[in-house]
Amino acid sequence: MAGTSKKPGIREDRAGHETIVGPQRELLDQLLDKWGHLLLAALCRQPRRFNELKRELDGVTQKSLTQALRRLERNGLVERRVLVQRPVAVEYRITPLGRTLEEPFSILRSWTADHLPEVERHREAFDKGADTLH
Repeated sequence: MAGTSKKPGIREDRAGHETIVGPQRELLDQLLDKWGHLLLAALCRQPRRFNELKRELDGVTQKSLTQALRRLERNGLVERRVLVQRPVAVEYRITPLGRTLEEPFSILRSWTADHLPEVERHREAFDKGADTLH
């Protein structure tokens, strides 16, 4: 039946193609935004302080980093801990739920490394307006 699926957050169109909708779509957008997956990868390696993350993620603004960390924390993927020291410091670490994303993101990073030359050839051909790849 069109518009239904047995999986939550998945809707099928009339042709039976699945589309991610609702809260699942929102979560996927947050995971794959410009900084989310890079933050998760960094925090899977080790806990980091805010400024360490800012230095590691070239080009991220303080505002963007703060927003991304808050989204990940809200989703239960990252934990924020206040360290008792002078001056007070904050550390971010991956949660067990966030750790479950390490393997799929690793697979995605490997795919991009393996297929980047082919993708670049397609981009170049497209930008030239040529149909040389078919």
